[in-house]
Amino acid sequence: MFSLATKLSTRTRSYSGSPSVIRLCSTKLHDQFTPNPVALQMIDYAFSLSRSHQSDESYGQGLLVLEQCESNQNDNNSKGLVLLAISTLLSERGNFVGAIEKLKKVNDLNVSCLPIKVAASEALAGLHLELEEDDTSSNIADACLKDLDAMKPQLGLLDARARGLKGLIELARGNVDSSRTCFEDFKNNLGTGNDTFSYAAYLHITRDFSTAKQLYESVIKGIPESKDYSNSYNLAAGNMAREDIIMAATCALGQLESHMGNFDDAEKILTRALRMTEERFGIHHPKIGIILTCIALMFRRKATIERSSSLMVQEGLYRRALELLKAPQLETEVQQAKVCGKDIIALARGGYAETLCVQRNRKAVGEQMKVWAEAAWKNKRLSLSEALDITSDPNSKIPIIDARISRAF
Repeated sequence: MFSLATKLSTRTRSYSGSPSVIRLCSTKLHDQFTPNPVALQMIDYAFSLSRSHQSDESYGQGLLVLEQCESNQNDNNSKGLVLLAISTLLSERGNFVGAIEKLKKVNDLNVSCLPIKVAASEALAGLHLELEEDDTSSNIADACLKDLDAMKPQLGLLDARARGLKGLIELARGNVDSSRTCFEDFKNNLGTGNDTFSYAAYLHITRDFSTAKQLYESVIKGIPESKDYSNSYNLAAGNMAREDIIMAATCALGQLESHMGNFDDAEKILTRALRMTEERFGIHHPKIGIILTCIALMFRRKATIERSSSLMVQEGLYRRALELLKAPQLETEVQQAKVCGKDIIALARGGYAETLCVQRNRKAVGEQMKVWAEAAWKNKRLSLSEALDITSDPNSKIPIIDARISRAF
């Protein structure tokens, strides 16, 4: 491992990302943080190594590289940058406890670089959202906002990210009016990251489809492909990392096209989201189950509106989605089911139940699925029947699945 660090240090000048300066990083606006170029190389190498085979072994090798890299850093800002990377790899493998520990360590360090601190808070709250620990997420967002509010002048995109995070948490809790207040505070200072994505989801829920579509597209196209860390949106981690935003925004755009009745476009976009997710996480990851659920719901809506039939297609998609989401057996009491993405499992099971209930010889199993799904559904904004209802009423409620946090709202 030490030979690897030495080898990388001799190649600093060839690093394509370049050691860009991160600005607006501390309480003094003129202070700057220049990332260690060897650390940047090792982060890129660890990501490439981990994702090369998407196996426990390859991720273990990538984590070893990053752990050595962390131990070799002399300043806390560089350590924080590496910890963001470690938490991302851990969360990709479903090790949320380990990822959360690393993000807490960032906050415990005396990190002066504000983009790193905001990224750590954003990722920490995002993981707690995925674990359905909404109160904890809200406390994290409140603490981040308090720190930023104490800064004068306000820090533009960083402030927007923190307020967008708070708005996302309120959406997940079913508090649409409260989320609107959060988004109103920064809608004139939009970037191209999680803040804009969360605001687009709010507009999607409230049926401002045209604006939501523009914002989803701006997120997908606007996040830079380069790893230039002078762009604060490249400082992100966990389920809020750059690649996750693009994947989830693509999935959301596909759902939006479905809600608008543009089923051909919806299918193409959701298929693209599926391909991106497979490349990012592998074909057996629970995130694949989330995208398959969205595709199944799209086919369901299309079949209802066009008066066609796609029961076999829907059933196959729901079955595979539930396998990947590790849905508990129907005999398992809902209260005892310890799984992430429970509301998405409920949506998939509810939709699956409907395909079975129309088949006489399978109606009993369908009814059992329906009972389980309704008991598992905890969304405060709409009931499961409302989420599955397809109507032309412009005032009807629609569900949106956020693939970042594995939640429906």
